[in-house]
Amino acid sequence: MIYQHPLAYLLGLEGIALLRGWAGDYDKAFVEARLAEVRRLLDDAALVNHGGVMARRGDTVTGYRQWSVTYDEPRNSLFDLDEPVMHEILDALPSGNALDAACGTGRYSEYLVARGHQVVGVDSSPEMLGQARVRVPQGKFLLGDLHRLPLPDDTVNLVVSSLALAHVPELAPVMAEFARVLRPGGHLVISDAHHELVLRGSVVHALGPTGEPGLVATYRHTPGDFLRAALPAGFQVRRCEEPRGTVRKLPPPPPPDTELETGDWQLWPWSLLDLVPDATRAAWETPLMIVWCFQLDS
Repeated sequence: MIYQHPLAYLLGLEGIALLRGWAGDYDKAFVEARLAEVRRLLDDAALVNHGGVMARRGDTVTGYRQWSVTYDEPRNSLFDLDEPVMHEILDALPSGNALDAACGTGRYSEYLVARGHQVVGVDSSPEMLGQARVRVPQGKFLLGDLHRLPLPDDTVNLVVSSLALAHVPELAPVMAEFARVLRPGGHLVISDAHHELVLRGSVVHALGPTGEPGLVATYRHTPGDFLRAALPAGFQVRRCEEPRGTVRKLPPPPPPDTELETGDWQLWPWSLLDLVPDATRAAWETPLMIVWCFQLDS
């Protein structure tokens, strides 16, 4: 079980902000404001007396079944970060047979078809595949797992995978599977949640049977983790980017005499960011995604 407490999260944001001040990124006034804000948080009875929430570890099939109908609406802000880089990479590659691995609702399948690729999409969520089939009728969509892709060896020229590998505990078996289905010289293009984004609490919810809190298993893969998995599988790095972005437009800090409202657990951590906007801006000034382009040895 995972124990989440709103005061712990807010103090964590303040801590990251204070470390940046320690490193010289901010001035004395900023540091003193953070220390005063920490004292205020610790004096807030509603925060101190909050019981916190126990969240079970859910699975991707459950989480994405619950998210499938609304996955594309409102538009996920991470799409705006990965698509400019991903499209630039994909636009430079010739069309051919492509695999959209963990295709979700078919966001990249749709883009690849428009560029002339013959696309097979694979996902472990039947509900997400249903959305993809409606969105991309020209594609072929199969139920499957990243560890056992339902494709023969040397099948595709291109593998694309977006916002999926953070749910895989170990990257090496998946990279080996990508290499198996790719033809020699083929490309692997990946976007994923940056490990710093996951650390700040951006994790997919997976509610239990009666709505009890749950979180999809999510792992923090560093750039080194990707390299240690990809290079032994025969991949060479062609490009790596770490897009940054703003969390969202944040309001000014609440007045000192305002009672702080944390919001419902299902809104965490996003509802908590408004309570300490200056600390949030400092703590979230970090890469939010990582994008890779690999090429398999010929």
